[in-house]
Amino acid sequence: MTSKPMPTATRLNAAIGADLPRRPSRFSGRFTPRFVVRQVTGTVLTLFFVIVVNFFLFRVINPHPERTLGRGKARTAEQLEAIRHSLGLDEPLWTQFVKYLQQVFTGDLGVSFQYSRPVIDLIGERMGPTLLLVLPATVLSIWLGIWLGSRQAWKHGRRFDRSTSIFAIIVYSMPEWWLGLLLFMVFAANPVLGIFPIGGLHSPGLDPWTIDGVADTIWHLVLPTVTLTIAYIAEYSIIMRSSMLDVMGQDYLTTGRAKGLTDQQVLHRHAMPNARLPMTTLIALDLAFAVGGAITIETVFSIPGLGLLTTEALRIPDLPLLQGSFLVFSAAVVLANMIANFLYALQDPRVKS
Repeated sequence: MTSKPMPTATRLNAAIGADLPRRPSRFSGRFTPRFVVRQVTGTVLTLFFVIVVNFFLFRVINPHPERTLGRGKARTAEQLEAIRHSLGLDEPLWTQFVKYLQQVFTGDLGVSFQYSRPVIDLIGERMGPTLLLVLPATVLSIWLGIWLGSRQAWKHGRRFDRSTSIFAIIVYSMPEWWLGLLLFMVFAANPVLGIFPIGGLHSPGLDPWTIDGVADTIWHLVLPTVTLTIAYIAEYSIIMRSSMLDVMGQDYLTTGRAKGLTDQQVLHRHAMPNARLPMTTLIALDLAFAVGGAITIETVFSIPGLGLLTTEALRIPDLPLLQGSFLVFSAAVVLANMIANFLYALQDPRVKS
C-alpha cells in the first residue's frame, strides 16, 4: 500500500521549519548555567561567612555569660568556673568553634543556656506566632502599598497624590514601636476606647485549637497586625510611586494610548508590570525578614514569637540561642536574595548571565 504524497506547500514548510533554529524557552534564555552557578556559589559563600561571624559576634559582646547566669547562686570563683565548665566555655576558642561548625552542619544548634532545651525546638515553637503576626501584615502592606503608590504616580501632582504622599512620609518616619505603643494606649489600654486585648496571643484558659480559640487569636493579632501594615505600607507606596514616575514618560505608554487603550488598561497592562520590577527584591527581603519577627512590636504587644525570644536571649546573653536565631534570620535573608535574583531574571529580559 503506497502512502499519499505530501502536498508541495506542506513539504516546503516542513523543510523551512527544519532549518530554523529552535526558539529558546523563557527559562533557558535567562537561567544560563553560568548565571545559576554564580548565584548559588555566592549564596553558599555568604552563608559560610554568616556562620563564622555568628560564632564570634556574640562572644565579643559579652565574653562572660556565666556571670549573668550565676547571679544569685554563684558567689565564688569556683562556682563561676563550674558554670563555665558545664556550658563548655572553659575550652579553647578554636575548639568551641570547631564544635560549633560540626553542630551547624549536622543540624544541631545547641542547647539554650537559660531554657536548658534544644535551640531548634525553641525556634520551632516561636516560629508560629511570628509568622501569624508578620506574614499577614507583609502581604497586606505589599498589596495596599503597590496599589497606593501606582495611583499616586498616575495622579501625579493632584490632591490625592499630595495628601497620600504626606501621609506616607509621616508614617515612614515613625518608629514601629512608637506607632504600636500609641495604638496600644488608645485601643487597648484606654478604659473608653480599649476594645482590643492588652497583649499576648491567647486569652488565659482558652484552647487555641477550637473555633472560639481561633477567633480569640485573630482578635489578639488585629492591633499588632494593623500596626505593622501601616508601617510597611509607606515603604512600598513610596518606592512604587517613584518607580511608576520613571516609566510614565516612556514611549510604549504613548503607543498604548494611540492604539485606543483606556488609562486603566495602559496602567495595568504596561505601566505597572514594568514599575513592579524594583519591588521584587524588596518584597523578597521583607518576606525573609518576617522570619525574624518584629522585635519591637512583639515586645510592645507581648507576642511570644522569635522577636521576643531574641530579646530574652540578649539579656544574658544566651549564646546558643542567639547563634541559632541569628543563623535562621540570616539564612532566610540570603536565600530570599538569591530567589529575588532568579525572579528578576524571569521578569526582565535584560538580565543576562
